[in-house]
Amino acid sequence: MFLIDYGLFLVETLTLVCAFVAAIVLVVRGLRSGRELRGREHLEVRHLNQHLRDLADTLLSKMLDDDALKRHIKQRRDEDKARRKGRRDEPLQSRLFVLDFEGDLEATQTVALREGITAILQVAQPQDEVLLRLESAGGLVHSYGLAASELRRLRERNLKLTVAVDKVAASGGYMMACVADQIIAAPFAVIGSIGVVAQLPNFHRWLKKNDIDVELHTAGEFKRTLTLFGENSDAARHKFMEELEDTHALFKSFVSDNRPQVAITQVATGEHWYGTRAQAMKLVDQLKTSDDYLLEHARNHEVYEIRYKVHRGLREHLLGQLTQLATRGALPKLPGGLPY
Repeated sequence: MFLIDYGLFLVETLTLVCAFVAAIVLVVRGLRSGRELRGREHLEVRHLNQHLRDLADTLLSKMLDDDALKRHIKQRRDEDKARRKGRRDEPLQSRLFVLDFEGDLEATQTVALREGITAILQVAQPQDEVLLRLESAGGLVHSYGLAASELRRLRERNLKLTVAVDKVAASGGYMMACVADQIIAAPFAVIGSIGVVAQLPNFHRWLKKNDIDVELHTAGEFKRTLTLFGENSDAARHKFMEELEDTHALFKSFVSDNRPQVAITQVATGEHWYGTRAQAMKLVDQLKTSDDYLLEHARNHEVYEIRYKVHRGLREHLLGQLTQLATRGALPKLPGGLPY
């Protein structure tokens, strides 16, 4: 019996040691991989005109008979030849630069957005345009304020900016969208939520019940208002609400400055609207998907998709996953807007 117990104990011990060693190996590999990925940050450019033509040609190759397909291939070659000659003989064709922004709570894609915009500003001509495909349910005020400021760099250089919303641009997402010259949205895209919300738990009563004291010392009357562990006073709550109202006022002012056609008192209630209703309230300009917009412009624009690849650490990855979960859980039953 002793040998059996000892054997089981030995197996359990070895299992724990192996698990511990495996965890260390995974962490080391992760750190090493992270360093390598950080060194591989780069700009990727894809010519979307060619991508769209390839899609059409693949379908046509299955639909046309051999003779018709040969005629089509010859026509494509003639078009390419004429296009190459036209580039030499005619003024530069207008270009559409396409950027993507998928927001999380801290707008961590702002780094990639900044690099993409910086690249575009160095090569863009006055007749060019930028399309931002935006998806965000909002997040921290200062993070989305910076993302919106990055977009204003395009406007300040007199480049036309279009924001396309296929799913959601709410709260901080709409703060970004309203900078654009025009906003297009799918009919059921979620738009708006021009409001501010903050919440935090308070453990004071639980700590007091268990005879645990928490000391908080500040220099400055309002260095802290509401706290997690201290006893919150009515004065602290009042000041906290003042700060929320002030942030909301700044948000409303920002939207009004960028979209003066919006009746701000009507839309700045924290509510959201689907695309069709949002157009009626002038929160968006057209009902259209980003795909339709690209197809239309590919006829007379050279369209380039710009992506700056940035390594996302574990923290950023988790933030993205949490944002997606929060969005899925909140959208069907929002009483007054998405978290901001």
